[in-house]
Amino acid sequence: MAARGDRCRRRPVAAAGSAVALLLAVAGLTACTPVLEPSSGTSTGAPQSSSAAPEPPGTAGGPGPADPGEPGTALASLAELEVKGRAPRTGYDRDLFGDGWGDPDRNGCDARNDVLARDLTDETFKPGTRDCVVATGTLVDPYSGETIAFRRGQDTSDDVQIDHVVAVSDAWQKGAQAWDAARRVAFYNDPLNLLAVDGRLNQQKGDGDAATWLPPDRGYRCAYVARQIAVKLGYDLWVTRAEHDAMATVLGRCPDQPLPDGDGAAPPEPAAAPAAAPTPAPGPASVPEPAAAPVPAPPGGASYRNCDAVRAAGAAPIRVGDPGWRASFDRDGDGVGCE
Repeated sequence: MAARGDRCRRRPVAAAGSAVALLLAVAGLTACTPVLEPSSGTSTGAPQSSSAAPEPPGTAGGPGPADPGEPGTALASLAELEVKGRAPRTGYDRDLFGDGWGDPDRNGCDARNDVLARDLTDETFKPGTRDCVVATGTLVDPYSGETIAFRRGQDTSDDVQIDHVVAVSDAWQKGAQAWDAARRVAFYNDPLNLLAVDGRLNQQKGDGDAATWLPPDRGYRCAYVARQIAVKLGYDLWVTRAEHDAMATVLGRCPDQPLPDGDGAAPPEPAAAPAAAPTPAPGPASVPEPAAAPVPAPPGGASYRNCDAVRAAGAAPIRVGDPGWRASFDRDGDGVGCE
């Protein structure tokens, strides 16, 4: 007897043509030939084996290759950055990148005030400075999205600070140790690498890269990472694996994010091939080099060696009258140094 659910094609006894068929006829039964039907996805009888080949990766239902990004996008440019480990911070000194703010576009205004004038709205200028020194203005902070009223002064200037998008110390550990003095100064003052931002967030960022710090405003992260990639490409800096992966994660949400072109400024000059024995950049002539830099500065009128020492002691920004103050720390004459 056929199992429940089996189907068969019955045929007349005479067609069977065998002794078995004759016995069946005597018993009043008919012969049955099973009929095979294609599986409908639900098995009602014995399991059927499948001869279909497995679906190859990258087809429908399988993951495809990572999107390399369209040419000209930050995502495509990320693939051009070399990935390797961070170099030691040994020998780092911020003064190796120049004696404060320079004037890269030779307009008579230092880079800090140029960036303030570029990024603030409704700005006013200090009288007698030929519209160079920004006195007041309004910043829509790119890192937080908040609006900050800027007013130059001993107690207010540091509400808005100029951030190096690729931190100076980070650059030192990823290629800048091989640069000459001129290239370090160009990097320090490059408007592509400078943004006016909330001073509190600038201090929070420190020398972090994309793997350790991103702007709290998620809507700005794509533009922020794209700017870091543009700077690192322009100066032949590398990224760590963790930094690369963090950038790729951000840009995965905005694969069409364009690479910035330098805000209209001249692009960075190509890196010069380092000499066989590069000469270390001298420290600022106006700041004597004591045998040992006191950190923090002891009482009795002693001064910090330089702005790097001020920051290491947690005293930045430093103001007129603060322990360890030097006039050379105040590059724009607003009473606040090491901003």
